[in-house]
Amino acid sequence: MAGIAFRYIVDDVDQAIAFYRDDLGFQLDMHPAPSFAALSRDGVSLYLSSPGPGGGGQSVEGVAPSPGGWNRIQLVVGDLSAMVARLKAAGRQFRGDLIVGVGGDQALLQDPSGNLVELFQPKAR
Repeated sequence: MAGIAFRYIVDDVDQAIAFYRDDLGFQLDMHPAPSFAALSRDGVSLYLSSPGPGGGGQSVEGVAPSPGGWNRIQLVVGDLSAMVARLKAAGRQFRGDLIVGVGGDQALLQDPSGNLVELFQPKAR
């Protein structure tokens, strides 16, 4: 496991494992319980937790964690258009259209629970 990690709250850990492993190239490092899994890619860990009992899914101050929102991890890709086409053909959902930015272009891919993954292709220098 890496020194830098992110946690996503997901509705279904098994479904999220398949998404991150099969569609985005993450490696499954551990899946010790139905409510938790740890994956990694390029030296960064991604922890998946479902709401409820357990570490990351527990309510804090009466507020239960839930998936979604605008926070996201970013994956740098070499050919954004090709990756978006492949993922759309596989039935994956995106939030909005391709975003053209000054430093690069991006697409906001949604995991099966609605968490965002920013696919980012930097501009050539």
